[in-house]
Amino acid sequence: MSTDLHWFKSSYSGDQGGNCIEVATCPHTVHIRDSKDLTVPALTVSPDSWASFVEFAAS
Repeated sequence: MSTDLHWFKSSYSGDQGGNCIEVATCPHTVHIRDSKDLTVPALTVSPDSWASFVEFAAS
């Protein structure tokens, strides 16, 4: 399933590597994965959980 998703990187990601995540959104789920290791399964959360995380991380 994760191969059918449209993944995008964080706007804070640079070209020098380092820690980076990619996110793909669907109407009822948000998928999160490590952009450096695509062999690890993606984490899937609800849109509400993702919004709470983003709000917390931004503060």
